[in-house]
Amino acid sequence: MIFDIYQIAGWLGVVLLIVAYFLLSVKKLKFNSIIYNLLNFLGAIGIIVSTIATQSWPSVMLNFVWAIIAVFSIFKIINTKPVYKELR
Repeated sequence: MIFDIYQIAGWLGVVLLIVAYFLLSVKKLKFNSIIYNLLNFLGAIGIIVSTIATQSWPSVMLNFVWAIIAVFSIFKIINTKPVYKELR
C-alpha cells in the first residue's frame, strides 16, 4: 500500500483528533486549553486535506466547521483576561 501526501495528512489528522479526545477523557487536558483546541484544529485541517482530495464533501464540511469552532475557542481563550483571587 502506497501512501500519498493526502493519505498521510488524513491519518495524521485522525491521530491528532483521537489524541485530543483521549487526553481530554483522562483529564490530562481541559476543554478550554489552547493545546486541546490546537490539536482539534490541526486534526480537522489534516482530514480536510485528505477529504478534499477524495471529494468527500460532507466530511470536508464537518471538519471545516470543527476547525472553525477550534479557532473560535482559541481566540476566546487568548482574549480572556485571567481572574486573580484576592490576596489576603
